[in-house]
Amino acid sequence: MAQEAKRTLAYFCPSCRQIVAAERTVFQLAASANTLPCPCGKSSLQVEMMGDRVKLTVPCLFCGKDHSVICSSQAFLHQRLLAFSCAQSGLDCCYVGEEGAVFAALKRLEEAVDKLGEENREKGSFLDELVMHEVLSELKEIAQRDGISCTCGSHRWKLQVNYSSIDLFCADCGGAMRIPAATASDIDDICCKTKLLIHGSKEEG
Repeated sequence: MAQEAKRTLAYFCPSCRQIVAAERTVFQLAASANTLPCPCGKSSLQVEMMGDRVKLTVPCLFCGKDHSVICSSQAFLHQRLLAFSCAQSGLDCCYVGEEGAVFAALKRLEEAVDKLGEENREKGSFLDELVMHEVLSELKEIAQRDGISCTCGSHRWKLQVNYSSIDLFCADCGGAMRIPAATASDIDDICCKTKLLIHGSKEEG
């Protein structure tokens, strides 16, 4: 008998600043609403399956508020990694997906959280000015090679620079892609890429 599919869910507790992570089977997630509480008792991630959609209530370390997020059940149950971010800070606040992918993402987020603690003493325009400069420089090189496109077929795009990330938007269908720009790992990642593909909003799944 095939092993039942599992999902790893994780977030940073805004109260004790520790990672809260747990594994749930697809059956457990579908059977009833799930709550993933922090051991400190001051926060919890809530997951509710609603047919073809999933609603998550995510505590946010960065703005201190709970974010309400809705995504497709297909993506929630099968995508390798889903990242939900805080619109105010641009940083991720919750991950869902395969165990390895979730913990790799958490490791990078930890670096950003540590850096955020340092930067709060002397806040600049970006979480890390050098990282942002390097990532933007790499993006410019990819763009010069016409390496930025969308699954809808368009090569026209717009760019928005955030505190710790860069958003690329397809100028035709509105699809979006977030490029992290907070840590040295983010520079390494973008340096390895020769092309960037935005997942268009018209694309199914």
